[in-house]
Amino acid sequence: MSRRHLLAAALMAALPFVGAAPARAEEEKKKGGGVHYIQLQALTATIFRADRRRGVLTVEVGLDIPDNGLRGRASQSLPRLRAAYVEFLMGYAVRLPPATVPDADYLASQLQRITDQTLGQGGARLLLGTILVN
Repeated sequence: MSRRHLLAAALMAALPFVGAAPARAEEEKKKGGGVHYIQLQALTATIFRADRRRGVLTVEVGLDIPDNGLRGRASQSLPRLRAAYVEFLMGYAVRLPPATVPDADYLASQLQRITDQTLGQGGARLLLGTILVN
């Protein structure tokens, strides 16, 4: 085989790896949402069911923050945000009557208020995901 054929074969063998590398890096970079979106781990709080057994209230939240500076501050404040969210949810869950559906509008407004207070300004939009009572 000539050098030209060997070079062509090597390029053809490497071609699948060249095309896959950027896609793989992009997948690792961002799994969901847009560039402005920050996903938090699911928030949980203990509730009491109608039969007096314990259950779990799980709320999924994310933040949409177009401002780069505020998004950086929010990323650094994620432990504080998460602690404030969980503290609120625990108090809410304790007062939730058994066999009652959580009020999504109330949760969204209160978690948005906590977000604005914790970050010290508006501009971060709280997005609610799944609200699950188990």
